[in-house]
Amino acid sequence: MKNFDQTVIQYFRQEAELSIHYLSIDCVVFGFHEGRMRVLLLRWKGTNEWSLPGGFIRKTESADAAAVRILRERTGLQQLFLQQFHIFGDAIRYDEEDTWRRIGFPVDRSKWSERTISLGYYALVEYAEVTPRPDLLSDACDWWSLDELPNLLFDHNHIIDVALAGLRRQLPYQPISHLLPETFTMPELQRLYETILGRTLDARNFYKKVQASGILQRTDERRTGTPYKSPYLYRFDPVAYPAVIRGGHLSFL
Repeated sequence: MKNFDQTVIQYFRQEAELSIHYLSIDCVVFGFHEGRMRVLLLRWKGTNEWSLPGGFIRKTESADAAAVRILRERTGLQQLFLQQFHIFGDAIRYDEEDTWRRIGFPVDRSKWSERTISLGYYALVEYAEVTPRPDLLSDACDWWSLDELPNLLFDHNHIIDVALAGLRRQLPYQPISHLLPETFTMPELQRLYETILGRTLDARNFYKKVQASGILQRTDERRTGTPYKSPYLYRFDPVAYPAVIRGGHLSFL
């Protein structure tokens, strides 16, 4: 209990009254920055232990509403693209005794169920728009690169792996525009797809197929300050892009 003050203990007691004990939300917030995919993590109070944002579903709210509430509190964003991607319901998901010893659970766990099933949601957000905010149980809320993740609490490394695999499968009909600023270069768009897919794409072929898809509008502006010829800036076509996404016709992947 030494890591938690009375405010936190009271929070747990209130959640025990308001929430469905055996059903929780775990959220994978994906962002893209400096050519790398990143996820938002929380560091538990008084420890060096990290986990995904999450929480319990209130008795009076839907699962989707719980996910929106949790992520608004952690990101500061009012508009969120969310996708439920998996239910984590193994009888034994992780070593509970070791986990709770590492973080110091502050209340009597007998008030909670012995087993929790988690609904996994991922969010696609524009990195620069997010204001990371810790909660009462954490000292920090920060971005981590996918290729530099620590050993997370609970089964959260596994949850991230499943979320990324789901995002890859759904790329032909997921609006990854949420991961980019309003305007971007073609190399930046290619790098985003490569980072999600985990493989290199041929630049010339990628350019031709993206252009043929009709999902982009080229602006008259160029990206300055690059070591090569200043590339044009593009934006997603507000009519064509949603139509192509709905049909799952991003064949250039």
